[in-house]
Amino acid sequence: MKRSKAERHELLQEKITESPFVTDEDLSQMLGVSIQTIRLDRLELSIPEVRERIKLVAENNLTDSIRSLPVEEIIGEIIDIVVGERAISIFEIKAEHVFKRNQIARGHHLFAQANSLAVAIVDDELALTAKANIRFTRPVHEGDRVVAKANVRSKTGHPGRVVVQVESFVEQNCVFNGDFEMFHRKFENE
Repeated sequence: MKRSKAERHELLQEKITESPFVTDEDLSQMLGVSIQTIRLDRLELSIPEVRERIKLVAENNLTDSIRSLPVEEIIGEIIDIVVGERAISIFEIKAEHVFKRNQIARGHHLFAQANSLAVAIVDDELALTAKANIRFTRPVHEGDRVVAKANVRSKTGHPGRVVVQVESFVEQNCVFNGDFEMFHRKFENE
């Protein structure tokens, strides 16, 4: 079905409003046009690329809700957070994050994304990782987009601690998971 440019622009704006993190590739498939056409349409409509849209949402919605650390200290970009419950971040693996000999991501970057998400989810200015039980399940490569999902699971038997479970995915494949026991002043007296 061939759409006019005006119809395509309207539909493009509607799709991005519904899902601000939709990629140009996904939009291309949804609208049945080339990726280049999507990019040109976005430029005409002054719609930033997905990375910029993610940053804008994070800056506008998250800065005031995260008490445990500044947004700029979080590894990856938080795209959704309900402090004290759950959070999601995205981390693009670039050349500086991988070993030169095989382009596999260095583990400390995946750990840092998960750990900073676990810290961010805790509603306390003093949130620290007491211990972590982590597993790397698959290699991650340059160019991969890692989506980390964190959930507060339970309070521990220790006063002032809570467990945050983090799972990281590339596409639908789990590449990292861990349980982070977080020191948390809010629960000290419970």
